[in-house]
Amino acid sequence: MVSQPTDVVLCHECDLPHAVVPLTGGLRALCSRCGAALYDASKDDLDRPLAFAAAGMILFLLANYFPFMTFEMEGREQTNNLISGTIEFWMADYQELSVLVFLVSICLPFVSLALMLYLLTGLRLGMRPPMAAEALRAIFLLRPWAMMEVYMLGVIVAIVKLSDFADITLGHGFYAFTVLILAVSAANASLHANKLWSRIGTGHGGDPAPSADDGLMSCHACSYVIARSHSDMHRHRCPRCHVRLHHRKPDSINRTWALLIAAAVFYVPANVYPIMTVISFGQGAPDTILSGVVHLIEAEQWSIALLVFFASIFVPILKIGIIAFLLISVHFHASWRPRERTVAYRITEFIGRWSMIDIFMISILVALVKLDAVATIEVGPGAVAFAAVVILTMLAAMSFDPRLIWDRAEARNG
Repeated sequence: MVSQPTDVVLCHECDLPHAVVPLTGGLRALCSRCGAALYDASKDDLDRPLAFAAAGMILFLLANYFPFMTFEMEGREQTNNLISGTIEFWMADYQELSVLVFLVSICLPFVSLALMLYLLTGLRLGMRPPMAAEALRAIFLLRPWAMMEVYMLGVIVAIVKLSDFADITLGHGFYAFTVLILAVSAANASLHANKLWSRIGTGHGGDPAPSADDGLMSCHACSYVIARSHSDMHRHRCPRCHVRLHHRKPDSINRTWALLIAAAVFYVPANVYPIMTVISFGQGAPDTILSGVVHLIEAEQWSIALLVFFASIFVPILKIGIIAFLLISVHFHASWRPRERTVAYRITEFIGRWSMIDIFMISILVALVKLDAVATIEVGPGAVAFAAVVILTMLAAMSFDPRLIWDRAEARNG
Protein backbone atom coordinates (compact mmCIF):
# COMPACT_ATOMS: atom_id res chain seq x y z
CA MET A 1 0.00 0.00 0.00
CA VAL A 2 1.55 3.28 -1.09
CA SER A 3 0.77 6.45 0.78
CA GLN A 4 2.14 9.06 -1.55
CA PRO A 5 1.91 8.75 -5.33
CA THR A 6 4.88 11.01 -5.86
CA ASP A 7 8.50 11.50 -4.91
CA VAL A 8 7.87 15.16 -4.12
CA VAL A 9 7.27 16.70 -0.69
CA LEU A 10 6.16 20.27 -0.01
CA CYS A 11 7.58 22.22 2.91
CA HIS A 12 4.74 22.85 5.36
CA GLU A 13 6.15 26.27 6.29
CA CYS A 14 7.14 27.80 2.94
CA ASP A 15 5.55 25.45 0.34
CA LEU A 16 8.78 24.82 -1.57
CA PRO A 17 8.72 21.44 -3.38
CA HIS A 18 11.59 19.01 -2.73
CA ALA A 19 12.46 15.69 -4.29
CA VAL A 20 12.33 12.88 -1.74
CA VAL A 21 15.71 11.18 -1.46
CA PRO A 22 16.57 8.13 0.69
CA LEU A 23 18.24 8.96 4.02
CA THR A 24 20.34 6.77 6.28
CA GLY A 25 22.07 6.97 9.62
CA GLY A 26 19.49 9.03 11.49
CA LEU A 27 19.73 11.99 9.10
CA ARG A 28 16.89 14.47 8.67
CA ALA A 29 15.89 16.30 5.51
CA LEU A 30 15.48 20.05 5.96
CA CYS A 31 13.89 22.59 3.66
CA SER A 32 16.57 24.29 1.61
CA ARG A 33 14.75 27.62 1.84
CA CYS A 34 13.35 28.01 5.38
CA GLY A 35 15.09 25.19 7.27
CA ALA A 36 11.93 23.39 8.41
CA ALA A 37 12.15 19.63 9.03
CA LEU A 38 10.65 17.67 6.12
CA TYR A 39 11.21 14.00 6.98
CA ASP A 40 13.86 11.81 8.57
CA ALA A 41 15.61 8.49 8.10
CA SER A 42 13.74 6.72 10.87
CA LYS A 43 13.16 3.00 10.71
CA ASP A 44 9.70 1.65 9.98
CA ASP A 45 9.44 0.28 13.51
CA LEU A 46 6.18 -0.27 15.40
CA ASP A 47 7.48 -2.27 18.37
CA ARG A 48 9.31 0.58 20.07
CA PRO A 49 6.49 3.18 20.13
CA LEU A 50 3.95 0.44 20.95
CA ALA A 51 5.99 -0.72 23.95
CA PHE A 52 6.40 2.84 25.25
CA ALA A 53 2.70 3.59 24.71
CA ALA A 54 1.66 0.43 26.59
CA ALA A 55 4.02 1.27 29.46
CA GLY A 56 2.68 4.83 29.42
CA MET A 57 -0.92 3.66 29.77
CA ILE A 58 -0.04 1.49 32.79
CA LEU A 59 1.89 4.36 34.38
CA PHE A 60 -0.97 6.75 33.66
CA LEU A 61 -3.40 4.56 35.61
CA LEU A 62 -0.95 4.24 38.50
CA ALA A 63 -0.25 7.98 38.57
CA ASN A 64 -3.96 8.71 38.86
CA TYR A 65 -4.69 5.96 41.39
CA PHE A 66 -1.97 6.54 43.99
CA PRO A 67 -1.55 9.70 46.12
CA PHE A 68 0.52 12.37 44.42
CA MET A 69 1.83 14.52 47.29
CA THR A 70 1.21 15.09 50.99
CA PHE A 71 1.43 18.52 52.61
CA GLU A 72 2.11 18.66 56.38
CA MET A 73 2.08 21.76 58.60
CA GLU A 74 1.60 22.23 62.34
CA GLY A 75 0.78 18.56 62.79
CA ARG A 76 -1.93 18.57 60.13
CA GLU A 77 -1.61 17.08 56.70
CA GLN A 78 -3.41 17.04 53.37
CA THR A 79 -2.93 14.56 50.52
CA ASN A 80 -3.84 15.15 46.90
CA ASN A 81 -4.15 13.18 43.67
CA LEU A 82 -3.66 14.31 40.10
CA ILE A 83 -7.32 15.18 39.76
CA SER A 84 -7.53 17.04 43.09
CA GLY A 85 -6.70 20.45 41.61
CA THR A 86 -9.46 20.04 39.03
CA ILE A 87 -11.97 19.24 41.78
CA GLU A 88 -10.87 22.20 43.93
CA PHE A 89 -11.18 24.61 41.00
CA TRP A 90 -14.71 23.34 40.39
CA MET A 91 -15.70 23.64 44.05
CA ALA A 92 -14.34 27.22 44.11
CA ASP A 93 -16.66 28.14 41.18
CA TYR A 94 -13.80 28.36 38.69
CA GLN A 95 -15.29 25.76 36.36
CA GLU A 96 -13.44 27.07 33.31
CA LEU A 97 -10.09 26.46 35.00
CA SER A 98 -11.28 23.07 36.24
CA VAL A 99 -12.21 21.91 32.74
CA LEU A 100 -8.99 23.31 31.22
CA VAL A 101 -6.66 21.65 33.75
CA PHE A 102 -8.56 18.36 33.49
CA LEU A 103 -8.33 18.38 29.69
CA VAL A 104 -4.65 19.21 29.27
CA SER A 105 -3.24 17.26 32.22
CA ILE A 106 -5.46 14.15 32.35
CA CYS A 107 -8.04 13.73 29.59
CA LEU A 108 -6.02 14.55 26.45
CA PRO A 109 -2.88 12.64 27.56
CA PHE A 110 -5.11 9.61 28.15
CA VAL A 111 -6.86 9.97 24.79
CA SER A 112 -3.50 10.37 23.04
CA LEU A 113 -2.12 7.20 24.65
CA ALA A 114 -5.32 5.28 23.87
CA LEU A 115 -5.17 6.33 20.20
CA MET A 116 -1.52 5.28 19.99
CA LEU A 117 -2.33 1.86 21.39
CA TYR A 118 -5.33 1.45 19.10
CA LEU A 119 -3.46 2.43 15.93
CA LEU A 120 -0.12 0.76 16.63
CA THR A 121 -1.68 -2.50 17.83
CA GLY A 122 -3.76 -2.76 14.66
CA LEU A 123 -0.81 -1.99 12.39
CA ARG A 124 1.41 -4.41 14.33
CA LEU A 125 -1.15 -7.15 13.69
CA GLY A 126 -0.92 -6.40 9.98
CA MET A 127 -4.26 -4.68 9.46
CA ARG A 128 -5.48 -1.16 8.83
CA PRO A 129 -7.70 -0.32 11.84
CA PRO A 130 -11.02 1.40 11.15
CA MET A 131 -10.57 5.19 11.03
CA ALA A 132 -6.79 4.75 11.13
CA ALA A 133 -6.17 8.04 9.34
CA GLU A 134 -8.41 9.95 11.74
CA ALA A 135 -6.66 8.34 14.72
CA LEU A 136 -3.18 9.24 13.45
CA ARG A 137 -4.26 12.77 12.63
CA ALA A 138 -5.69 13.16 16.15
CA ILE A 139 -2.48 11.87 17.76
CA PHE A 140 -0.41 14.65 16.23
CA LEU A 141 -3.16 17.23 16.67
CA LEU A 142 -3.34 16.54 20.43
CA ARG A 143 0.41 16.75 21.06
CA PRO A 144 0.56 20.48 21.90
CA TRP A 145 -2.44 20.17 24.21
CA ALA A 146 -1.26 17.18 26.27
CA MET A 147 0.84 19.12 28.78
CA MET A 148 2.15 16.59 31.29
CA GLU A 149 5.74 17.88 31.18
CA VAL A 150 4.49 21.44 31.72
CA TYR A 151 2.42 20.15 34.63
CA MET A 152 5.57 18.65 36.14
CA LEU A 153 7.29 22.05 36.06
CA GLY A 154 4.23 23.45 37.85
CA VAL A 155 4.69 20.72 40.46
CA ILE A 156 8.33 21.70 40.97
CA VAL A 157 7.44 25.37 41.42
CA ALA A 158 4.70 24.43 43.91
CA ILE A 159 7.11 22.27 45.93
CA VAL A 160 9.63 25.10 46.08
CA LYS A 161 6.95 27.56 47.24
CA LEU A 162 5.79 25.22 50.02
CA SER A 163 9.13 23.81 51.17
CA ASP A 164 10.03 26.84 53.31
CA PHE A 165 7.11 26.51 55.74
CA ALA A 166 5.83 22.93 55.40
CA ASP A 167 6.93 19.35 54.85
CA ILE A 168 6.20 17.84 51.44
CA THR A 169 6.10 14.07 50.94
CA LEU A 170 6.06 12.74 47.42
CA GLY A 171 3.68 9.85 46.83
CA HIS A 172 3.77 6.87 44.51
CA GLY A 173 1.60 8.78 42.05
CA PHE A 174 4.32 11.41 41.69
CA TYR A 175 6.97 8.85 40.77
CA ALA A 176 4.63 7.06 38.38
CA PHE A 177 3.84 10.41 36.75
CA THR A 178 7.53 11.21 36.37
CA VAL A 179 8.24 7.93 34.59
CA LEU A 180 5.03 8.39 32.58
CA ILE A 181 6.42 11.63 31.13
CA LEU A 182 9.58 9.80 30.06
CA ALA A 183 7.57 6.96 28.49
CA VAL A 184 5.31 9.33 26.55
CA SER A 185 8.29 11.39 25.38
CA ALA A 186 10.00 8.21 24.15
CA ALA A 187 6.80 7.07 22.41
CA ASN A 188 6.42 10.44 20.66
CA ALA A 189 10.09 10.48 19.66
CA SER A 190 9.83 7.03 18.05
CA LEU A 191 6.48 7.78 16.38
CA HIS A 192 7.39 9.02 12.91
CA ALA A 193 4.59 10.54 10.87
CA ASN A 194 5.99 9.77 7.42
CA LYS A 195 6.41 6.06 8.17
CA LEU A 196 2.98 5.69 9.75
CA TRP A 197 1.25 7.51 6.91
CA SER A 198 3.06 5.17 4.51
CA ARG A 199 1.61 2.18 6.34
CA ILE A 200 -1.89 3.60 6.43
CA GLY A 201 -1.93 4.73 2.80
CA THR A 202 -4.89 6.21 1.00
CA GLY A 203 -7.09 3.14 0.97
CA HIS A 204 -7.40 3.35 -2.83
CA GLY A 205 -5.21 3.38 -5.90
CA GLY A 206 -4.24 7.00 -5.48
CA ASP A 207 -4.05 9.90 -7.87
CA PRO A 208 -1.74 10.20 -10.84
CA ALA A 209 1.80 11.01 -9.76
CA PRO A 210 2.18 14.79 -9.86
CA SER A 211 5.31 16.71 -10.71
CA ALA A 212 6.41 20.18 -9.70
CA ASP A 213 5.18 21.46 -13.07
CA ASP A 214 1.59 20.50 -12.25
CA GLY A 215 1.21 23.12 -9.52
CA LEU A 216 1.26 21.21 -6.25
CA MET A 217 -0.60 21.50 -3.00
CA SER A 218 -0.27 19.49 0.19
CA CYS A 219 -2.65 18.54 2.96
CA HIS A 220 -1.92 20.58 6.09
CA ALA A 221 -2.75 17.58 8.31
CA CYS A 222 -0.82 14.68 6.71
CA SER A 223 1.40 16.39 4.07
CA TYR A 224 -0.12 14.38 1.23
CA VAL A 225 0.97 16.01 -2.06
CA ILE A 226 -1.31 16.18 -5.06
CA ALA A 227 -1.46 18.19 -8.28
CA ARG A 228 -3.70 21.22 -7.92
CA SER A 229 -5.20 20.61 -11.37
CA HIS A 230 -6.78 17.32 -10.19
CA SER A 231 -6.29 18.05 -6.51
CA ASP A 232 -9.40 16.65 -4.97
CA MET A 233 -10.85 20.16 -5.02
CA HIS A 234 -14.00 18.71 -6.50
CA ARG A 235 -14.14 16.37 -3.49
CA HIS A 236 -12.72 19.00 -1.11
CA ARG A 237 -11.02 16.38 1.05
CA CYS A 238 -7.59 14.83 1.31
CA PRO A 239 -7.66 11.28 -0.12
CA ARG A 240 -5.45 10.05 2.73
CA CYS A 241 -6.65 11.69 5.97
CA HIS A 242 -10.00 13.06 4.75
CA VAL A 243 -9.65 16.64 6.04
CA ARG A 244 -10.77 19.54 3.89
CA LEU A 245 -8.11 20.73 1.48
CA HIS A 246 -7.08 24.35 1.30
CA HIS A 247 -4.30 26.02 -0.63
CA ARG A 248 -3.75 28.17 2.49
CA LYS A 249 -5.41 28.19 5.90
CA PRO A 250 -8.81 29.87 5.48
CA ASP A 251 -9.02 33.46 6.81
CA SER A 252 -5.64 33.01 8.46
CA ILE A 253 -4.91 36.72 8.89
CA ASN A 254 -8.33 37.70 10.25
CA ARG A 255 -8.54 34.76 12.64
CA THR A 256 -5.04 35.33 13.95
CA TRP A 257 -5.67 39.04 14.52
CA ALA A 258 -8.92 38.29 16.37
CA LEU A 259 -7.27 35.74 18.66
CA LEU A 260 -4.22 37.95 19.23
CA ILE A 261 -6.27 41.03 20.14
CA ALA A 262 -8.35 38.95 22.55
CA ALA A 263 -5.14 37.63 24.16
CA ALA A 264 -3.76 41.16 24.53
CA VAL A 265 -7.00 42.30 26.18
CA PHE A 266 -6.91 39.42 28.68
CA TYR A 267 -3.22 40.05 29.42
CA VAL A 268 -4.09 43.22 31.37
CA PRO A 269 -6.40 41.65 34.00
CA ALA A 270 -4.13 38.60 34.10
CA ASN A 271 -1.39 40.81 35.55
CA VAL A 272 -3.55 43.29 37.51
CA TYR A 273 -5.83 40.87 39.36
CA PRO A 274 -4.46 38.32 41.87
CA ILE A 275 -3.94 34.79 40.65
CA MET A 276 -4.09 33.37 44.18
CA THR A 277 -4.32 34.35 47.84
CA VAL A 278 -2.19 32.68 50.53
CA ILE A 279 -3.74 32.78 54.03
CA SER A 280 -1.69 31.52 56.98
CA PHE A 281 -3.04 31.76 60.57
CA GLY A 282 -5.64 34.27 59.45
CA GLN A 283 -3.20 36.57 57.68
CA GLY A 284 -2.28 36.83 54.03
CA ALA A 285 -2.38 38.91 50.91
CA PRO A 286 -3.32 38.27 47.30
CA ASP A 287 -0.51 37.54 44.86
CA THR A 288 -0.28 38.68 41.26
CA ILE A 289 2.07 36.97 38.84
CA LEU A 290 4.74 39.63 39.34
CA SER A 291 4.47 39.68 43.13
CA GLY A 292 4.86 35.90 43.12
CA VAL A 293 8.14 36.30 41.25
CA VAL A 294 9.25 38.95 43.76
CA HIS A 295 8.51 36.62 46.69
CA LEU A 296 10.60 33.88 45.08
CA ILE A 297 13.47 36.33 44.68
CA GLU A 298 13.14 37.41 48.32
CA ALA A 299 13.32 33.74 49.30
CA GLU A 300 16.51 33.51 47.17
CA GLN A 301 14.90 30.94 44.87
CA TRP A 302 16.52 32.58 41.87
CA SER A 303 16.21 29.71 39.40
CA ILE A 304 12.49 29.17 40.06
CA ALA A 305 11.86 32.94 40.03
CA LEU A 306 13.55 33.16 36.64
CA LEU A 307 11.52 30.20 35.36
CA VAL A 308 8.20 31.73 36.47
CA PHE A 309 9.15 35.17 35.13
CA PHE A 310 10.17 33.75 31.78
CA ALA A 311 7.14 31.46 31.37
CA SER A 312 4.43 33.70 32.82
CA ILE A 313 5.53 37.26 32.00
CA PHE A 314 8.17 37.29 29.27
CA VAL A 315 6.83 34.49 27.04
CA PRO A 316 3.25 35.84 26.70
CA ILE A 317 4.59 39.29 25.77
CA LEU A 318 7.06 37.70 23.36
CA LYS A 319 4.35 35.63 21.68
CA ILE A 320 1.98 38.56 21.27
CA GLY A 321 4.77 40.75 19.94
CA ILE A 322 6.13 38.21 17.45
CA ILE A 323 2.72 37.23 16.05
CA ALA A 324 1.71 40.89 15.70
CA PHE A 325 5.01 41.60 13.93
CA LEU A 326 4.44 38.70 11.51
CA LEU A 327 0.89 39.80 10.76
CA ILE A 328 1.99 43.37 10.05
CA SER A 329 4.86 42.21 7.85
CA VAL A 330 2.50 40.03 5.80
CA HIS A 331 -0.05 42.84 5.53
CA PHE A 332 2.55 45.19 4.05
CA HIS A 333 3.89 42.48 1.70
CA ALA A 334 7.33 42.54 3.32
CA SER A 335 9.95 40.65 1.33
CA TRP A 336 12.92 41.02 3.67
CA ARG A 337 14.35 38.16 5.73
CA PRO A 338 11.53 35.62 5.20
CA ARG A 339 13.62 32.80 6.67
CA GLU A 340 14.22 34.71 9.91
CA ARG A 341 10.52 35.56 10.17
CA THR A 342 9.68 31.88 9.67
CA VAL A 343 12.07 30.96 12.50
CA ALA A 344 10.33 33.54 14.71
CA TYR A 345 6.99 31.88 13.93
CA ARG A 346 8.49 28.49 14.79
CA ILE A 347 9.56 29.84 18.19
CA THR A 348 6.04 31.04 19.03
CA GLU A 349 4.63 27.61 18.20
CA PHE A 350 7.15 25.88 20.46
CA ILE A 351 7.02 28.10 23.56
CA GLY A 352 3.27 28.71 23.74
CA ARG A 353 2.26 25.85 26.02
CA TRP A 354 4.96 26.44 28.65
CA SER A 355 3.15 29.46 30.05
CA MET A 356 0.65 27.06 31.68
CA ILE A 357 3.15 26.49 34.52
CA ASP A 358 1.45 29.04 36.80
CA ILE A 359 -2.02 27.56 36.27
CA PHE A 360 -0.78 24.06 37.10
CA MET A 361 1.10 25.35 40.14
CA ILE A 362 -2.08 27.00 41.48
CA SER A 363 -4.09 23.82 40.90
CA ILE A 364 -1.62 21.91 43.05
CA LEU A 365 -1.46 24.55 45.79
CA VAL A 366 -5.24 24.94 46.21
CA ALA A 367 -5.60 21.15 46.49
CA LEU A 368 -2.80 20.73 49.02
CA VAL A 369 -3.02 23.82 51.21
CA LYS A 370 -6.52 23.75 52.70
CA LEU A 371 -5.94 23.45 56.45
CA ASP A 372 -8.66 25.90 57.50
CA ALA A 373 -7.23 28.53 59.87
CA VAL A 374 -3.71 27.09 59.73
CA ALA A 375 -3.10 27.64 56.03
CA THR A 376 -5.28 28.01 52.95
CA ILE A 377 -4.61 28.98 49.34
CA GLU A 378 -7.43 30.31 47.20
CA VAL A 379 -7.48 30.85 43.45
CA GLY A 380 -7.94 34.41 42.16
CA PRO A 381 -9.65 35.88 39.06
CA GLY A 382 -6.29 36.71 37.46
CA ALA A 383 -5.74 32.98 36.92
CA VAL A 384 -8.74 32.78 34.59
CA ALA A 385 -7.52 35.73 32.53
CA PHE A 386 -4.01 34.33 32.37
CA ALA A 387 -5.24 30.91 31.23
CA ALA A 388 -7.20 32.70 28.49
CA VAL A 389 -3.99 34.45 27.38
CA VAL A 390 -2.14 31.14 27.11
CA ILE A 391 -4.87 29.38 25.13
CA LEU A 392 -5.59 32.34 22.83
CA THR A 393 -1.91 32.86 21.95
CA MET A 394 -1.53 29.15 21.22
CA LEU A 395 -4.56 29.26 18.93
CA ALA A 396 -3.25 32.44 17.28
CA ALA A 397 0.06 30.76 16.46
CA MET A 398 -1.78 27.72 15.08
CA SER A 399 -4.10 29.82 12.92
CA PHE A 400 -1.28 31.81 11.32
CA ASP A 401 -0.07 30.32 8.03
CA PRO A 402 3.72 30.84 7.69
CA ARG A 403 3.49 30.16 3.95
CA LEU A 404 1.97 33.64 3.64
CA ILE A 405 5.39 35.05 4.54
CA TRP A 406 6.87 33.42 1.45
CA ASP A 407 3.87 34.19 -0.76
CA ARG A 408 4.30 37.90 -0.07
CA ALA A 409 8.07 37.74 -0.48
CA GLU A 410 7.79 35.93 -3.81
CA ALA A 411 5.09 38.32 -5.06
CA ARG A 412 7.24 41.32 -4.12
CA ASN A 413 10.38 39.88 -5.70
CA GLY A 414 8.48 38.67 -8.74
